[in-house]
Amino acid sequence: MMDNSERQRAITILLRSIGEDPDREGLRKTPERVDRAYDELFKGYTQDPSELMAKTFEEGACDEMVVVRDIVGYSNCEHHILPFSYTAHVGYIPNGKVLGLSKIARLVELYGKRLQIQERMTAQIADTMFEKLEPLGVAVVIEGRHLCTMARGVRQLSSTMVTSALRGLFKEDEKARAEFLSLIWRGGSGGL
Repeated sequence: MMDNSERQRAITILLRSIGEDPDREGLRKTPERVDRAYDELFKGYTQDPSELMAKTFEEGACDEMVVVRDIVGYSNCEHHILPFSYTAHVGYIPNGKVLGLSKIARLVELYGKRLQIQERMTAQIADTMFEKLEPLGVAVVIEGRHLCTMARGVRQLSSTMVTSALRGLFKEDEKARAEFLSLIWRGGSGGL
């Protein structure tokens, strides 16, 4: 990984390469600002999903579906390093232990704070929960709006990409899958 001064030099080179003057007033501190922004935008590389999932609770564990919907965030497409906004919906059926509510949103954010493609991010969330929590099933649906297709290329301003990852009962049992889908679409934001 680059150190901060190396990254700032790279930003300065990038500014020059697009025809800008990095010494003009509005850009003088841009390399430092971008450097700090990258620390925040890509903090998922410094976080361990196993540590995040380590604390679970047996008391209060149920055998009914738990759903957290409308987890909103931003990630960056690995192909163009342009942002995409997403709304994630995550459900699981506990198997003797539950996870704290904030941990689910933090897990989504952890994978979102890396260079991503939406398909992989969706699968990573589902796989991590299925492996670490050992539930009967996990379902993840992510709706994304990608700047790389809005601001350049095909310039589709209102297109939305939807990805899903189903594990365990959600993949095997049509009724469980249908219940999850009805819970995430009914009465919620209905997407972005």
